[in-house]
Amino acid sequence: MIEALNHLTLSGSAPTYELLLGRRIADGRLQTGNVGVGFGTGDQPLSSMVFATRSIDKAMHLLQRRGVPTTLNGSTLQLSATASHGVTIALIESNSTPAPSPATVDEASAISALDHVVVRTPNPERAVAFYAGRLGLDLRLDRSNPEWGSRLLFFRCGDLVVEVAHDLRAGVSDGPDHLWGLSWRAPDIGKANARLKAAGVDVSAPRTGRRPGTEVFSVNSHTEGVPTIVIGGVGRW
Repeated sequence: MIEALNHLTLSGSAPTYELLLGRRIADGRLQTGNVGVGFGTGDQPLSSMVFATRSIDKAMHLLQRRGVPTTLNGSTLQLSATASHGVTIALIESNSTPAPSPATVDEASAISALDHVVVRTPNPERAVAFYAGRLGLDLRLDRSNPEWGSRLLFFRCGDLVVEVAHDLRAGVSDGPDHLWGLSWRAPDIGKANARLKAAGVDVSAPRTGRRPGTEVFSVNSHTEGVPTIVIGGVGRW
């Protein structure tokens, strides 16, 4: 049913993300190799996920059979916020990924794609039932690590991951989920780090990532309130 994550909506400044991604906005949207970024207003810095499906009609029928109420607004199929546990999620019909927005910097130092989007949940079993059972995403990894204080669920979606994180110390509750953070990919993490630092962005030094074969650095400013890291290397979930 779901082919890919088409785009995310941020409540923030487009020029800030042009700087962060090293790409030029066109028609109100920034496009990386696998996902677009749109801009709007909302209560949360990261306000929505919009997935791509080959057929809106088939997706609507299947979601109804799986107990997920939807509303068709023009060409956009909006999922019930109750069914998605507070995360704003929609589907659009799309059979291709647009070309990336033109890089404004050396392509090796620009952001090439999204690695994963993070959803935080107080109820991980409920998240499995929704993202795998109702949306049909592929659950690739379910890992609890007391050192991190988290249980992490990784759902494959196209060539990126929807990561659902649960705070083990907080226990399980029926509170809402919320979109939380982003991990971007860069072809050359050293060049990406140097580019952002030279532009006045507060970034950490690159460090070994949790995933074997990767390096990451944290972005501490110019994210419009979205917790953000940049990842490089050959490792994939």
